[in-house]
Amino acid sequence: MKKQLQALLDQSLRVLESEGMVITVKQDDIKIEYSRDPLHGDFASNLAMVLAKSCNCNPRELANRITENLPKSDLIKRTEIAGPGFINFFLNQNSYQSVVLEILEKGETYGNSKIGDNQSTLIEFVSANPTGPLHIGHGRGAAYGAAIANLLKKTGFNIHCEYYVNDSGRQMDILTVSAWMRYLQQHDKEICFPENAYKGHYITDIAADLKNKYANKFVTPHKDILDLLDKKEEADIKIDKLIKHCASILGMENYRLILETCLDSILSSIKNDLSEFGVEFNNWYSEYSLLKNNSVNQCIAKLNDRSWVYQKDGAEWFRSSKLGDEKDRVLVRENGQKTYFASDIAYHLSKFERGYKKIINIWGADHHGYIERIKASMKALDYPPEAIRILLVQFATLFRGKEKLQMSTRSGEFITLKELINEVGKDAARFFYIMRKNEQHLDFDLELAKSESNDNPVYYIQYAHARICSVFRQMNEKGYTFFQSKKLSDLSTLTEDHEIKLLRSLAKYPDVIENAAVAFEPHQLAYYLKDLANDFHTYYNVNQILVEDDLIRNARLSLVDATRQVIRNGLLQLGVSSPEKM
Repeated sequence: MKKQLQALLDQSLRVLESEGMVITVKQDDIKIEYSRDPLHGDFASNLAMVLAKSCNCNPRELANRITENLPKSDLIKRTEIAGPGFINFFLNQNSYQSVVLEILEKGETYGNSKIGDNQSTLIEFVSANPTGPLHIGHGRGAAYGAAIANLLKKTGFNIHCEYYVNDSGRQMDILTVSAWMRYLQQHDKEICFPENAYKGHYITDIAADLKNKYANKFVTPHKDILDLLDKKEEADIKIDKLIKHCASILGMENYRLILETCLDSILSSIKNDLSEFGVEFNNWYSEYSLLKNNSVNQCIAKLNDRSWVYQKDGAEWFRSSKLGDEKDRVLVRENGQKTYFASDIAYHLSKFERGYKKIINIWGADHHGYIERIKASMKALDYPPEAIRILLVQFATLFRGKEKLQMSTRSGEFITLKELINEVGKDAARFFYIMRKNEQHLDFDLELAKSESNDNPVYYIQYAHARICSVFRQMNEKGYTFFQSKKLSDLSTLTEDHEIKLLRSLAKYPDVIENAAVAFEPHQLAYYLKDLANDFHTYYNVNQILVEDDLIRNARLSLVDATRQVIRNGLLQLGVSSPEKM
């Protein structure tokens, strides 16, 4: 409806233009908004106020001229000029009734649009370090990223989802040493465990797998290890010495064997958890592959050729401060090791080289400082930084009653995503994660998520869908036949206030989808579905649907069937199911 009104306003402006008025607005710039108060019509536009100055015309006078030149349309009942020059549109009653026909005809495709113009878009999200199972913080990024991908697909973008596997660097070394130490403990109980190694039970499980598969292959003389562990040293210094000792005494082949065993085990767990959560990726991109195929070195060389790299204190630095970053960044440390940032540049370069026109990164809020340096690096490599959109997801805090539950991957004391799914279910977890704007902190209420009450929004919405399914089961039990409406005259009886309100809500769905996609705000859809469910429950409680009159009954069944379709469509975008019984 908004697009139809925009087209009508554009035609009116073209008439005024032909009469000599200078019009500087395009159709896409013509804004139409839903009226908050039905007394002010169905839609409103401030077009006259926007154009008044450039047209050298009084806004109310211009509004009158625009409405006088609107083409005749069955959509509009009347227009009204309000305030300083708002144009209010009152639609014909059957304009909303036609929405039911459109929904029933389009089914799952209702709400689809082509604003994305098939633009090749890469969304990278989750990308948690493969050093332990996914916890509830990762779950929020997963739910948010998957919902964004669905919304962008719905609006015509060509979406590719990717998980960047940080399978290189110090954290992987600490993981390897952690598993090796647990493995050695299974052969010699006297070995104590490093303070800042990974302590979760999954490390013990990996060590047991190493022992079962390789027996004593990785057992070495460990007096030096005992001496290292007994020394009074800073924890980070001690763990770094253990890493060097481990690589030296085992040799790189065995060291990589332990590392890859750890990686395979944890990555398999992550993939299984995400699959159970309904989150799938088109590709799992390895950081280690960038080092192995020399991409990082080639990337640094390209920056150097463009004079963006300099030497200082034995290290190689990127002049990122010249491109908007707060300071320059190290690419290669004085010991010759590449930094994570160097790999990140190579990874983002690969995104452009693979042909993606739009790049979306969904990161945890603690990565805020990485935004400018990444954009600076792409600018230095002659790629458009504006093509990169980085969305930050704030932390999630889990509560059981009034008890705040802790998370720490290194200590092993954390609530995993798998445990959360087992407790509250996939649907509640997916919905609760995206109920708040991604940049806002989220307190996840376990008790509310599990409750079967109207206070639980996902239950309330799903119950509306199940309730409609129940209406159709009752229809069959009573021997009625449903003749799905095919023309407006079939819906002429939908004139009750609650019916009109429900029709207005259904008509908003395509705009909600577009707005949520463009703004990267799936919570807009979540709140819309809650309001739609409320409109349906209110209607259901006031109006009997299975009445004797065939015309009224079929019109009302068509209305609630359309409502069922929109609820199902919307929940699908959020990764939530639509049960037929509850």
